[in-house]
Amino acid sequence: MKIAVVSAHASPLPVLGDAEEGGQDVHVADLAAALAAAGHDVTVHTRRDSPRTPGVVRTRHGYDVVHVPAGPASPVHPDEMLPHLDEFTRCLRSQWRADRPDVVHAHYWTSGVASVLAANGLDVPVVQTFHSVGAVERQSGDDGVPEARLSTERLIGREASRVVAHCTDEKAQLVQLGVVRTRIAVVPPGVDVDRFKPEGPRLNRPLRHRLVSPAASAGDVITALRAVWDTELVVVGGRAEDVRRLREHAGASGVGDRVRLVGRVPQVAMPALLRSADVVVCAGADRAVTPLEAMACGVPVVAAAVGGSTDIVVDGVTGLLVPPGDPRVLARVLRPLLVDDARRDAYGIAAADRVEARFSTVRIAAETVRVYRQAAGLPEAVEASAHEG
Repeated sequence: MKIAVVSAHASPLPVLGDAEEGGQDVHVADLAAALAAAGHDVTVHTRRDSPRTPGVVRTRHGYDVVHVPAGPASPVHPDEMLPHLDEFTRCLRSQWRADRPDVVHAHYWTSGVASVLAANGLDVPVVQTFHSVGAVERQSGDDGVPEARLSTERLIGREASRVVAHCTDEKAQLVQLGVVRTRIAVVPPGVDVDRFKPEGPRLNRPLRHRLVSPAASAGDVITALRAVWDTELVVVGGRAEDVRRLREHAGASGVGDRVRLVGRVPQVAMPALLRSADVVVCAGADRAVTPLEAMACGVPVVAAAVGGSTDIVVDGVTGLLVPPGDPRVLARVLRPLLVDDARRDAYGIAAADRVEARFSTVRIAAETVRVYRQAAGLPEAVEASAHEG
């Protein structure tokens, strides 16, 4: 298939260069590479955010990245791209008129509105992945969600041929948004199991035990650390204000000397950090890729029973699920797990097996192609015969 991927604010190129870790950029890079490896013609369209960026880049993974000139040639916050989307849309439409794709896959709401408008009248189906839903973020206390995003996401949900949810919780959120249930496909994010695997280097650690946690939910882990001894916590990611808040919380909790806030970590360094952990803790509705990357490295995950973690972590098999927002329960679960090497090893082996069997980028790419074919009205049997040929 000829696949146009639209990722307006998140280019896959920094990921290819082993730059900072991320969410959507990593997902787009891994998915595009897996699709290209499967023989599909893949082009990723992203906004040009630097005057030094060439118009088209051919990646070593066999897909093209097209930098669309729209707005300033400098970084723009994803939710502040609306003034530049008209220009972005016109460029997409011009390119697709000249070279029509079989399907468009849009990532995030800004990409979605541009894709739906650009594909209008061209008989090109649009598949949408939101990555996060504005209404849900607003309910969670994020006052920075613009009103335009809320109304636009509803529009995209109505107009897209198919909508991809990363987990069953997100599917329920999309139904509440007004998306027809039968047009939603649950396809989880994938993991590059050649990059994230149990074998490989691991970082040294100063204490007997180490926990790793994403910054988004590290507050509860820091609180729990007061009752978990001889253990350090490494916190990954987070904006400057998040890191400052967590540092203050660690100091006030009396565990500042056992909490390391390392900020963003390059993709190339993440596997070694994850392998150095006894347990990776995702105590909130963190990005689904975090527990997946840890499990792929053979590390058990303790996660709050919310969001994608409920689809990924098998309680008592690959890790443990705990109630969200309860640091006391979290501490009670972590203490015996940290001193039980055999149990952690068993969880880690099962976790790596589960990721390789269910969440590899190769399998996720194949599931995504099935969604593309459904959106385009193509029978799945045609895909099978094409591979056989």
